[in-house]
Amino acid sequence: MYITPQDELHVDYQGITLTCPHCQTLTHLTPVAVPTFEDLGRRKPKNIGVVFRCDACAEPVFLKFAAKAYTPQRVELAANYTEIERARENFPLTYLPEEAEGLFKEALNCYSAGCFNAFGAMSRRTAQSLFRELGERGKLEMFDKLQEIRTLAELDDETFSALRAVLFGSDSDPWPHQPDINAERAGILLEVMRDLLYQTFVRKERLLQAVTFRKFVAPTQVELS
Repeated sequence: MYITPQDELHVDYQGITLTCPHCQTLTHLTPVAVPTFEDLGRRKPKNIGVVFRCDACAEPVFLKFAAKAYTPQRVELAANYTEIERARENFPLTYLPEEAEGLFKEALNCYSAGCFNAFGAMSRRTAQSLFRELGERGKLEMFDKLQEIRTLAELDDETFSALRAVLFGSDSDPWPHQPDINAERAGILLEVMRDLLYQTFVRKERLLQAVTFRKFVAPTQVELS
């Protein structure tokens, strides 16, 4: 990925695709505002911002790239980028207990804002609220679910230890009692939280609703004489 002396952004044939923060659609992006080659060559910033247009809703999406190299022919950009405005993360919160619903909603907002350590802290508060709601037995069952996720997702020991420390650690543990959460680990924590909450609350409530519905619409059996 690079910017030419003609102020054009060249990307590989696949282009850039992400979930738009405005329309929540997984879509391709088209560059619409690229810094000039002359200005970049004179200032040589470490990071370069480019404005794209969402091909689904036409809203602007701003991405930031690290500058890899400045040459007379091009300004090379790193393939990875930072989303200045991230898409909101959705989850069926209505199935959660009221306190946990509010806490996890705030946790999702932290994740969308790229505040990953704050997301980890709010995930812990969500877990602590659920432990109070479910009791000691429920807490042990959630830990068993976490162990199952570890096996299914093939999580390495270091990642699993960090997740366990975030969700099941105590605020009274020696400082630091919660590990640092980077973008990658936050993404894993998000999926783990989704699965834990789904198995513990959402799945049960949806199944109960489905069973009740089936009982209501079950056809009447006619006895034959």
